[in-house]
Amino acid sequence: MAEPPAQEPLVKEIPPKGADLSAWYTAVCIKAELVSYAPVRGCVVLRPYGFGMWENLQRELDMRFKDTGHENAYFPLLIPESLLVREAEHVEGFAPEVAWVTQGGQEKLEERLAIRPTSEVIIGVMYAKWIQSHRDLPVLINQWCNVVRWEKATRPFLRTMEFLWQEGHTAHATAEEARAETEQMLEVYRDFAENVAAIPVYAGRKSASERFPGALETFSIEALMPDGKALQSGTSHDLGQNFSRAYEITFSDADQQLKHVYTTSWGISWRMLGAVIMVHGDDRGLRIPPKLAPLEAVIVPIVKGEERAPLEKARELGKTLRAAGFRVRVDDRDRSPGFKYSDWEMRGVPVRIEIGPRDLEAGSVSLVRRDKQKGEEGSRVPVTFEALSATLREQLTSIQSSLFAQAKTFLQSHTFAPTDRATFLEECKNRAGMVDIPWCSRPQCEAGVKDQTSATTRVMRELQQPGALCVACGEPAVVNAYFAQSY
Repeated sequence: MAEPPAQEPLVKEIPPKGADLSAWYTAVCIKAELVSYAPVRGCVVLRPYGFGMWENLQRELDMRFKDTGHENAYFPLLIPESLLVREAEHVEGFAPEVAWVTQGGQEKLEERLAIRPTSEVIIGVMYAKWIQSHRDLPVLINQWCNVVRWEKATRPFLRTMEFLWQEGHTAHATAEEARAETEQMLEVYRDFAENVAAIPVYAGRKSASERFPGALETFSIEALMPDGKALQSGTSHDLGQNFSRAYEITFSDADQQLKHVYTTSWGISWRMLGAVIMVHGDDRGLRIPPKLAPLEAVIVPIVKGEERAPLEKARELGKTLRAAGFRVRVDDRDRSPGFKYSDWEMRGVPVRIEIGPRDLEAGSVSLVRRDKQKGEEGSRVPVTFEALSATLREQLTSIQSSLFAQAKTFLQSHTFAPTDRATFLEECKNRAGMVDIPWCSRPQCEAGVKDQTSATTRVMRELQQPGALCVACGEPAVVNAYFAQSY
C-alpha cells in the first residue's frame, strides 16, 4: 500500500465488483466510511461505522467464549527479546514480522522489546507464575487487543501492520483436554462465521507447512472470496507442551508428580470483516448481515415543503423500535430521499423504512430489503405501524438466512473435485475456487503444487475414498485436502 495521501481519496462511484474486486473493495471501504488511511504506512483508522461492525463481532464472539467457560484478561503489548527467543520455532516463524522498540524517551534500551505479533510468550511467562497445582487447571483466558506485524503489502482489514483481534490462551492437565479445547473453539468459529457473518466455511486441520509456528496441530476455518481465493478466517492451535517447556509452566498433579501443562491458542481478527465485505457486497456497495450491521434499519422520512408530519412519525417509530431492541437511525439530514436511499444502500443497512404523506394516510410504511435486487419479489414490503416491530424482526431473520444461502450456493458451485493431475493444476492456477482432492500430505508434494500454481492446502479432512491415490502426485492418499490460492 502506498503512503497515504494528504487528503482522503475521493470515491465518487464504486466500480463494478466483477471487473476489479480489489478496486471495488478499496472503494467501498472508503466510501462507506469503514476506514480511513492513517499517517503510518500500512495502518488504518477504524471509523465509527466500521467500529460498529467490530463491536457486534466482539459481542457475538465474547458471548460464545463466556458460554464455554472463558474469561477476559489483558496482557502487556511489549515483550522482552530474551523471553521471545526461548521458544525458537515460534520466533523463527514470526521473526520477519516483528517490530522492535529500541529506545524509550532519551534512553537507548539495553534489551530490545518486541511489539506483540501474538501473545503466547508473555502469557506463557505469566501462566508459569500462576499455575502450581492440578487444582489451578484448566486456565481459560481470552484477550481482546491489537497486535503488530511488519507487513509489506497491506489492504484494509485483510492485511494491515496493526490490527484488532482476540486471542484465547488456555492451559490443561492432559493432552486430551487440550485437543478437545482446540476442536471446541474451531467449532465456535465455524458457528460464528456461518450463523453471524453468514459466511459458509470449510473447517479442518492444516498441513505441516501451513501450521502455526510452535504448534503440534493447527485447525482453521477457510472462506472462499469472489475472486476464487481462500481467506483463512479463524485458527485454533494445539500447542502441546512446546510452550510450557520453553516457559516452564508446570504443575503438581494428583499423583504428586511435577508435569508440564498442555496449552492451546486460538484467534479471529478483523480480517473476518474483510470477508463479510467481499462475500456479500455487490455493485451498489455493502450488504451487511443483520447480526453484524451497525444499523439494522434506517428510517427515511419523505418530506415535501414545510410538511413535518412524516419526520415526526419517523422519529416516533424510531423511538419505538429502539425500545424494542433494534439498532435504528432516523435519517433527518437535509438531503433528498433519493440521495439517502443510495447512501444507505451503499452502506449495506439491511432494511430501509420509507414513510411519506401517503404512508401516513394509510397508516403504514414500506420496508425495502438490501439483500434483494430492485424490483425483485419481496424487495419492498408494505407494513402497518402496528405490525412494524414484528415484521422488521421477521425480515431481518430472513435477510440473515438469504445472505448465507447466496454465499453457500457460491461456495458449492466453486468447489471442484478433479480426478486427474492436469485438471487439478489448471483449476488451482486459475483460481477456480476450492479444489478438493485425495492427497498424500507430503510437504514436497504441496511445495511442488505451490511452485506451479501458487496454491496451497487450506484444510484437510478424513480421506473420503479409502485406497485412493493423490491426484497431485500419484502417491497413496491419506487425507482429502482443499487446495486454493489465498490472501
